[in-house]
Amino acid sequence: MVKSLRHRPAWGRGALVTALVAVAATVPLDSGALAATALPAVEPRAETPALHDDDAGGNADADDPAIWRNPADPDRSLVVATAKQGGLRVYDLHAREVQSVAAPAAPGPDDAPGRFNNVDLVHGLRLPSGRADLAVTSDRGSDRLRVYRIDRERSGGPLTDVTDPSAAPVFSSSQEEINEQRTAYGLATWTDPSTGRSYAVVSQRERTRIALLELTPKSDGTVGYRKVRTLDLPADFRLPNGTSWSPCGEPGELPQVEGMVVDPANGTLYAGQEDVGIWRLRADLTGKPQLVDKVREYGVPATYDPSTEECAAGADPGYGGKRLKADVEGLTLLDEGDGDGDGEGDGYLLASSQGDNTFAAYDRELSDRNEYEGGFRVTAASPALDGSEECDGAAVLNEPLGATYPNGLLVVQDGHDAPGDAERPSTGFKFVDLGDVLDAVDD
Repeated sequence: MVKSLRHRPAWGRGALVTALVAVAATVPLDSGALAATALPAVEPRAETPALHDDDAGGNADADDPAIWRNPADPDRSLVVATAKQGGLRVYDLHAREVQSVAAPAAPGPDDAPGRFNNVDLVHGLRLPSGRADLAVTSDRGSDRLRVYRIDRERSGGPLTDVTDPSAAPVFSSSQEEINEQRTAYGLATWTDPSTGRSYAVVSQRERTRIALLELTPKSDGTVGYRKVRTLDLPADFRLPNGTSWSPCGEPGELPQVEGMVVDPANGTLYAGQEDVGIWRLRADLTGKPQLVDKVREYGVPATYDPSTEECAAGADPGYGGKRLKADVEGLTLLDEGDGDGDGEGDGYLLASSQGDNTFAAYDRELSDRNEYEGGFRVTAASPALDGSEECDGAAVLNEPLGATYPNGLLVVQDGHDAPGDAERPSTGFKFVDLGDVLDAVDD
């Protein structure tokens, strides 16, 4: 039988609250942790229609967006977003739905159905019919990648499935393993400028493993992939006091990675290990990973209680970071150009601090050690247009998108879309003018 397909962080929603309350009781208010309310606020300009994670709503749950710019007509650019078991949604720049793509059905009555988790774009991949832009998504339900060609003028909708039907599972060796759902989870794409080859970096749910997959166009116009190598991030950490620490979770679960992004200027991968922090490593998965920043809960001892399915935290030894509250999610790169031509580029790495509904901005330049530059919140613009809470995925594009977003666009997931029926799970995506974000970070 397939395991539950609902995402629940290792701490759990209730567990995280329990842990944070316990930590707050042991940490003085002037410990250096940034108060969320002290950060500047930006307001969304638009929001997508609410998605509902129930039978009536098609079990659709907003998770991760990607922004595709239409070079021929920037006003007609698109946002492609995952809705988990609800498949993919495509929106125009006014946040109106343009297309809905269903996730694949379960292969058998006791098997996992398709469940699209993260999405990213590949530009100009050479196919037999010519170069094409692609949306690539991790299908957590089947442990595969799904690939869609983007054609804004296609009458049936801009996305066409071009997935190689023979594509193999990424991490599993059988349908039985797939049903355990330790499958393809987080995803980021990149193209190596020296070879022109395109890749997807994919993380494994409930594990620390990351896989590098090369995208392989086929003669029939479909796109498959081959595994190049894997890398395992740490699950246990040595603390300054000589003790060993690992994040609390359900028995058998390891601290997973979801949010990832690759800096195309230098092939650097940033990977968010949800209950640990942000790692920096080579996108080809060679070399030694380095922690850019840690979540505040890093090093806090906690015990899992099977009766409540929650983790109760102990005293904070003070080894965590100051800017991120677990989970760290939604990594995206704000590109501000080539800078000094040193292969680094100007701009920011943005990260969702899910535990306190804020976003952190880090310097993109490696020479500055990805220094923290500031943060912001996405708050309500009106009673009818709320902000972003418990943000999972985010995407930013610093290019003019016609008259709608001439300064560029930030799209963030909202884990609690409001106003709405409090008894019905409601999620969606908020569209934020990038100029407002830059003003907030530069304050």
